[in-house]
Amino acid sequence: MNAPLFSPFQLRSVEFANRIGLSPMCQYSAQDGMANDWHLVHLGSRAQGGAGLVVFEATAVTPEGRITPADLGLWKDAQIAGLRRIVEFVHAQGARAGVQLAHAGRKASTAPPTEGPALVTPTEGGWQPVAPSAIALAPEGYALPTALDADGIAAVVAAFRAAARRAEEAGFDCVEIHAAHGYLLHEFLSPLTNQRTDSYGGSFDNRIRLLLEATEAVRQVWPERLPLLVRISATDWVEGGWNVDESVELARRLRERGVDLVDCSSGGLLHSVRIPVGPGYQVGFAARIRREAGIATAAVGLITEPAQANQVITSGAADLVLVGRAALRDSYWPLHAAEALGEAASWPKQYLRGAPAGSPGRQPVERP
Repeated sequence: MNAPLFSPFQLRSVEFANRIGLSPMCQYSAQDGMANDWHLVHLGSRAQGGAGLVVFEATAVTPEGRITPADLGLWKDAQIAGLRRIVEFVHAQGARAGVQLAHAGRKASTAPPTEGPALVTPTEGGWQPVAPSAIALAPEGYALPTALDADGIAAVVAAFRAAARRAEEAGFDCVEIHAAHGYLLHEFLSPLTNQRTDSYGGSFDNRIRLLLEATEAVRQVWPERLPLLVRISATDWVEGGWNVDESVELARRLRERGVDLVDCSSGGLLHSVRIPVGPGYQVGFAARIRREAGIATAAVGLITEPAQANQVITSGAADLVLVGRAALRDSYWPLHAAEALGEAASWPKQYLRGAPAGSPGRQPVERP
């Protein structure tokens, strides 16, 4: 094996067959937070396609934490069985399964993008969003959120803890706390959206407090043998916002609290921010955090070509590459990448037409 992209990777007791993961991408296809056949086919096909890790989309820890009424959820036990069914299929394809635990904060109660940007009001089946401060994302299309009080903050922490416990019951190999893209935990991190004057606002230590508390709560119930990930927006891309220096220090604090990998994205807090988007434009964040915080990282963002992804791993910029839109266009992106890089591609045995008996196919994995 010559391509580092296809070398195995270990976090705690979990070994990933390669360094390619499916990035969590909302499908807006659930009813009452329940996973269904769409999720099975969408996620299962990417596991068939050779990804070492399949991360399920943003999965709300409370009903009010959904972006839209069509989001996945883990706020009640009834949602476990549908997710477990998909996890078991992912495992049968030889991949690992992760779930992103999320709370949308002030971005909640909107219509799915396919229905156009629109606020879903309580009379239309929506709900009242919450946030660190009562600042709307935009004058139109989003509700004015209610600032969380002490009890509300405690309830958010408890919700992340309970969702992690359900994730274990569903059989996931890792969980990822979503603290990026302008959702609730990111809103607390950034001074642009957090204008509190209590112990959760103002200073850096105060602004990261909720994320650290949620992380500690999840780590308390998430098995020690299984890895914990956190996705952050490394920068808001605007003066006075959350920045890369703060992300490095946050990563150090997360590592001390049992986080095993930081998934390094960026932006999403504000509309109309100029972001220098281009191939691999966020890889540098993963590289710096990995180097300076001493923690494993995942790189995301316009990583579309096999050689490009392999270079991310070869250079030591990150430990994993999470592929998003390229994997939507080609569910077999990892297998095609293996062929492009001269590696053996382990196609599902059902597709090996004319192969002799005993030809190698995909081997299922067992959860640690």
